[in-house]
Amino acid sequence: MSENDNGAGVGAVLLSFLAGAAVGAGVALLVAPKTGEEIRGKIKGLADDAIDKIKDYTSEAQEKIKTTLEDGKEMINEKKSILTSAIEAGKEAIERERERLKGA
Repeated sequence: MSENDNGAGVGAVLLSFLAGAAVGAGVALLVAPKTGEEIRGKIKGLADDAIDKIKDYTSEAQEKIKTTLEDGKEMINEKKSILTSAIEAGKEAIERERERLKGA
């Protein structure tokens, strides 16, 4: 479970880093001595790159969440099966003991 917590923390740091890099690059472009058209083109390129990276990160995060949920469901079903078997075994043992005591 702590792995999931670390994954979310690393993801948040990565997303923050990407957002900060995009803002920093945008500011650098705005103060650089270039024409407006060049600046707008560079900003558009950086924004497109940032959007692509965010989409990739989102897809990866969704896949990890889906995998974790599936693993959790599988584990719950396994534990449920074990518990059900143990309960049934206990009921059978109680019934056998009752039958034994009735016959005694």
